[in-house]
Amino acid sequence: MRSGLVVGSETEIQWQVTAEHVIHLGYPPPSNPQALLTPNATYRGDSVAVFSTPNMILMMERAARKALEPFLEPGEESVGAAVSVEHLAGTPIGSKVRGVAKVTAIDGRKVDFEISAYDQHEIIGRGTHRRAVVVTQKLAERMQAKRNAGLQLDFNSMASSPQSSTNTAQSLPTLATLQCQLKGAILKVTLNRPQKLNAVNQQMTSDWETLNRYLAVHPEIRVVIVTGAGEAFCAGDDVPEVGTLDLPTAQELSYRQARMYLAWEQLPQVFIGAINGIAFGAGCVVAAACDLRMAATNAQFGMPEILLGWPPGYGIAQLTALVGKTRAMELCLTGQPISAQRALEYGLVHRLVPAVQINSAAQQWAEQLLQLPAQAMRETKKLIHADEGLQPKTAFLADTASYIDCLGQPDAKEGITAFKEKRAPKFRQP
Repeated sequence: MRSGLVVGSETEIQWQVTAEHVIHLGYPPPSNPQALLTPNATYRGDSVAVFSTPNMILMMERAARKALEPFLEPGEESVGAAVSVEHLAGTPIGSKVRGVAKVTAIDGRKVDFEISAYDQHEIIGRGTHRRAVVVTQKLAERMQAKRNAGLQLDFNSMASSPQSSTNTAQSLPTLATLQCQLKGAILKVTLNRPQKLNAVNQQMTSDWETLNRYLAVHPEIRVVIVTGAGEAFCAGDDVPEVGTLDLPTAQELSYRQARMYLAWEQLPQVFIGAINGIAFGAGCVVAAACDLRMAATNAQFGMPEILLGWPPGYGIAQLTALVGKTRAMELCLTGQPISAQRALEYGLVHRLVPAVQINSAAQQWAEQLLQLPAQAMRETKKLIHADEGLQPKTAFLADTASYIDCLGQPDAKEGITAFKEKRAPKFRQP
């Protein structure tokens, strides 16, 4: 560490609070939830998204790290050793905030800071922080030793209690709305509500959560193919069921659904979407959540939520990451579907095949993946998803807040009623 750093040195950084920085605080139930189901009922509640404590602390720590950067030798880095912080006030999404770090003591390679955070109106946090200057080569060697030990432990564990494909098949969970077929290291999952065009309801949400937990502890399953029963892939959320939910229940369901699709990024399997028909709303999100996507030439994709009176409750960031802002605007603001060919041009799918070949083509693709090294595939998937940053992982907090806000309005009630009556909705004019 170079000389020159002195007690009293001060550094600050500035951020703008965006979706990845916030936590969404509650949507308390009304005294009479059934009142929400009556004509012209509205409910907004006290739902709010605020700058989260972990992100406030991170901002202040980053300020301290910035203070040390000019005094580090090549091959050195500073790491957090201790932190104690009070979060004094909330800050809404969209605000500008700044973190300040002031050096209070220097003890060799350890530096103490007084840290604080401010929004445009007041101090929002304060505390103390210690950073230690380390040699990155030594740190890297210790991390590699831990990784090696962990991998050896995993391999030994798998070797001592091998799970054949037969045993795995016997232990597959029994699910009401998902049909699971295991062949070797490939699991085919069929959304199985054909009479409802495989719309996602509360039961399917619970089934996916169960299956996700199962997949997390069965890495011997290497590829998951997701497709739909009948002529549809997935028509979206079950709109009639949504119309029966009170807002707190609808909010929690939306959070669960967002997390269950995001979980696919963290699971060791490669997910292949075999989109055999319409993929609207939640169905489009299911497709976007897959690592690889193949569509039948007659498939269609769309985000029609706005035609029902609300924005998507989750999935906007994932969709935008695939197709870009301009095309995401088109899909979400117009609610109009696009063809499989247009989805290919947009980058929403990788391949098109005739409808009669969708299952065999997906199986063939999965078998090709099995010829590749398993660990390298898992690590590659992890790195690509990590490179997206935090935004796609937490933006659903803001998505759901807007969705619930609109779901409690008369336009959404009209949209649900029109959907059930199979007619065009008559929304209010501003």
